[in-house]
Amino acid sequence: MKIYDYNGKKNKCGERVREARRRQNISQEYLAARLQIAGVNIERNSLSRIETGDRFVADFELVALCKALNVTPEYLLGMDEQ
Repeated sequence: MKIYDYNGKKNKCGERVREARRRQNISQEYLAARLQIAGVNIERNSLSRIETGDRFVADFELVALCKALNVTPEYLLGMDEQ
């Protein structure tokens, strides 16, 4: 499977994931634990790569990130300010 870059990054939501996580004052490790409880197996280092744009984010992961961070998909995709 070919993973395409978007402006040199593999995802569009990474910066917003970091922003929402920091606003809630939670660590990458804690967010990874939330995601794992929800059934999405993402390790802390994978979250780090998502936040820097070095890792692709699947649609089901985006949905889980939204729920774990209590934000909308539009927010994570940069289409809404929230």
